[in-house]
Amino acid sequence: MKCTVCYKHFVDGRRLLGRAERRAQIVAAATAAFARDGYAATGIGKIAAQADVTATIIYRHFTGKSELYRAALDAARARLGEVTEAKDEGMVEATVAAASEDPDGFLLLFRHAAREPEFRDWVAEFERGSAEIAERALVPRFPGATRRHWAAHLLTTISVQTILSWLDAGKPASVAEVVATIDAASDAVLDALAGGHT
Repeated sequence: MKCTVCYKHFVDGRRLLGRAERRAQIVAAATAAFARDGYAATGIGKIAAQADVTATIIYRHFTGKSELYRAALDAARARLGEVTEAKDEGMVEATVAAASEDPDGFLLLFRHAAREPEFRDWVAEFERGSAEIAERALVPRFPGATRRHWAAHLLTTISVQTILSWLDAGKPASVAEVVATIDAASDAVLDALAGGHT
């Protein structure tokens, strides 16, 4: 006798996924593919192969590559936002830890989306928020708004670029070591910027 329950959940030895699970699987595969090859060089066929599904299944969930890219960016941004939102203290450590847990998402946001005008606003929003947090912390050291604004944006750039180079190198240091590196580089830049001027 055929087990209809078994048949519903398994086909060819593979477990069938519900709609939400399948969508999440496709988004995760798209994130990895886009992070590796960029938007222009990644087609639905590559994403389907990465997800081990057919292109038809992808089109059941997304109208096309652009919608799927936006979903991947939204998911990556949401994961990063969960750990960094409203954190004045410990934001660098939270960001490095998030990048360590989701390197594809971080690379997608800060390397690929940052270069694509259509999707740049995702990255700009995070960078603005990070710089605002840094500016608040820098008021005692840089009372002048112009220099403080410059310093805050430099700190954000140092953090993001250090994390990207760490991911590119295969994470050869611990999260704590990356945080210490960012802190040391940031301190050196702030000392140079202070240079007797505020």
